Amino acid sequence: MAITLRRDEWVVAVLVGYIALFSALVVEVSGNGLLRWALYATVAPLVAAALLPLRHTLMISVLSLAAAACIYGVALPVISVGGRVVVITGVALAGVISVAVCRVRMRIMVARHRLSLLSEASEHLGRTLDVTQTAWELAEVTVPAFADYVSVDLFDAVLKGREPPTKPFTEPIALRHVAHRPDPPGRTDGELKAEKNRKEEGLWGVSLPARYLTACAPARASYVDTTDIERWLARDHTVQKDAYRMRSAIAVPLCAGGRALGTVTLLRHRPPRPFDTDDLALAADIGTRAAICLDNARRYARERDTALVLQRSLLPRHMPELAAAEMASRYIPASHSAGMGGDWFDVIPLSGARVALVVGDVVGYGLHASATMTRLRAAVRTLADIDLQPDELLTHLNDVVLRLSTESRPVHEADTDDTAGEVGATCLYAVYDPIAGRCTLASAGHLPPAIVTPDHDAQIVDTPLGPSLGLGNLPFESVDVHVPEGSLLALYTDGLIREHHSDLEGGLQELLQALSIPESSLEGRCRAVLGALLDDQPADDVALLMARTRVLDADHVATWDVPTDPAAVADTRAHASDQLTAWGLEDAVFTTELIASELVTNAIRYAQSPIQLRLILEEHSLICEVSDGSTTTPHLRRARTYDEGGRGLFIVAQLAERWGTRHGRHGKTIWAELITGPAPVTLP
Repeated sequence: MAITLRRDEWVVAVLVGYIALFSALVVEVSGNGLLRWALYATVAPLVAAALLPLRHTLMISVLSLAAAACIYGVALPVISVGGRVVVITGVALAGVISVAVCRVRMRIMVARHRLSLLSEASEHLGRTLDVTQTAWELAEVTVPAFADYVSVDLFDAVLKGREPPTKPFTEPIALRHVAHRPDPPGRTDGELKAEKNRKEEGLWGVSLPARYLTACAPARASYVDTTDIERWLARDHTVQKDAYRMRSAIAVPLCAGGRALGTVTLLRHRPPRPFDTDDLALAADIGTRAAICLDNARRYARERDTALVLQRSLLPRHMPELAAAEMASRYIPASHSAGMGGDWFDVIPLSGARVALVVGDVVGYGLHASATMTRLRAAVRTLADIDLQPDELLTHLNDVVLRLSTESRPVHEADTDDTAGEVGATCLYAVYDPIAGRCTLASAGHLPPAIVTPDHDAQIVDTPLGPSLGLGNLPFESVDVHVPEGSLLALYTDGLIREHHSDLEGGLQELLQALSIPESSLEGRCRAVLGALLDDQPADDVALLMARTRVLDADHVATWDVPTDPAAVADTRAHASDQLTAWGLEDAVFTTELIASELVTNAIRYAQSPIQLRLILEEHSLICEVSDGSTTTPHLRRARTYDEGGRGLFIVAQLAERWGTRHGRHGKTIWAELITGPAPVTLP
């Protein structure tokens, strides 16, 4: 087996050979001029002082002195006593000077190494706002440059973004092992990477660092001998101390803002010298910098978790069961480095068995974006309740965003709140009508939706792109699209298609390919799309909303034209009674007759033609609608004792589960919804 020598060993071997050859040469050519040859006896110690560590320099100096004493003191009697004293004294003085120079050089090298280590720690620590990643960065910085083994242990609350426990601490302390890095011989980079990816579970009791955590002062760290190391590492990793023959250790409390976050334990077995006081100061300085980075990551994790909880609490947790479409959705938060965004989606049931599909994206990240998203989502729901057209709804929503921007501007120059400023967002609002089989949609700076027909033809819907919300009072335009039954509508945010593509066209084409993947269920389709387009940690928030459309046919919808004759009210009651009997809803006949009679009567008396009565059967409800050509909105009022009118809408409001009015392009529709329980007719 080949023997490999290090640089220091090569230099020692060369210098020892030089001393031996020089000694043999001096003895061989003994005679006059030996004192002049004695000058070369000081070369080896001086070279050792410039190239070797202290112990090797001391060894070379001793060998040089021994060789000079043997040659000039014993082997060569021709030299006078004074000459012998001069030569041996000169070689001894050269050795002393070499040791002193080596000590100064080693101190300078150690100081440079420590400064380099501090610089590297400042550069590498805190590159990500992730507590676990920062702990691993601390481990990578200190091993093997400073120690041979490091263990980073933190309070469980720190990992969860909460406030760490307050002192005084009682022993033992429950800490969670977050990161460690050994430096054993033969450990490959792949094995170290596997150690990093392996997550530690459970809380471990650590007894000795309790007093350091209570003091929360890095100056209290101290080096110990091998007998104390077992108490310092109360976990399975203590088996490694025997393999490494650890000789000394340092425990540094990680404190920031006067609060302890955890400890970092450093162990050393190579070189044999223990940690000294300078090492303690260096470890305390690195620990202080690491604690600041860990505390920043903890605070960011708390803010991010708060924003995520706020956002998830406001997004739909369960898709509603609607006759218009089958729904599925996904929301993927951004990675820790990117921050929490303001993406949102919503599914809003509307009158007439219709459904509104909404997806939006607020500009910015953090709590401010989540709070803005909350206000915009509430505004969209409020505007949707009055059944506005998509372009009209976005116009009103744009006004809301402009008011929010005005409110968010700082009032005083001293107001340095980073969240203050302009508010911007994009939004796509689509309304699907299962009776007409059409979808009306409008976009405010948002990406267009995708549609996949039953014959697996995937395409992007040609949607007029309006301005983003908050850019001024600019008009929006809606488009009406025919949607075949069984088609798939996909609404999404830009984080889905811009993960791997900087250009928009490339991302849209990849989205269409992912949507074309055959999948029986919508949930499976969502998983397939996200798996094809996203990494494990996306750089931006992703919201995906999918809807498989249905169409309500003549078995679920009944429509009658009503003449403007009061005598027609009796006919409408008869039509409604016959239709409910055909649907098997005899229990709802009386209530429906009364509601239809009141609504038709009001339309004949106060509105204008054309008048139409429509009954819509859903799985758990029945909708009664009366449309007319008037744009006047009826109002519910309390009729006095002797009033001749004003009781019709009051009766409708008392009998119906919900009721309301929506305006169209050429009139209005008054609707009332009744809860009937499971319908005997199976919906498509």
